[in-house]
Amino acid sequence: MTNLNHIMPFFIVDQIPASVSFYVDKLGFEVHHIGPDGDPFWAIVGRDNIAIMLKGITPDVKPAPNHTRHPWAAWDAYISVADPETLFEEWKSRGVTFRQPLQVNGDNLFGFELADADGYVLFFGRPE
Repeated sequence: MTNLNHIMPFFIVDQIPASVSFYVDKLGFEVHHIGPDGDPFWAIVGRDNIAIMLKGITPDVKPAPNHTRHPWAAWDAYISVADPETLFEEWKSRGVTFRQPLQVNGDNLFGFELADADGYVLFFGRPE
C-alpha cells in the first residue's frame, strides 16, 4: 500500500489575484483554497490530479523562477500528461502563449512549455 498521495509545487508570487486568474481563466484550473478572507495571500489551484500552491510573501520577496537563476534549468515543474496534444490545443484556443510549442524535445519528451503570470515555467508532457 502506498502512503504518498501527491506533490504540490509551491510558487512565491507577486499578486495572488493575477496569479490565480492566470491558472483559472487561461488553464481551466479551479481554486481549491484561498485565504485569508478579505486580503488573501495564498491559494491552491488545481486541475484533474495536480495542484499548485501560490503564495505572496511580502513586496520585497519576488518570484524566482529557475530560469532566472539557471538558464539551462528552465522548468519549475514537470507535469505528466497522458495527451499533451489535446491540452495544447485547448489552451491555444484560450489564447495561452507558449514558451515552447508542442514537440519532441532534446530529452525525448513530447509536450510543451508555458510560463505562468509570475514567470514560472511548466512543462506539460510525457516520454515519447
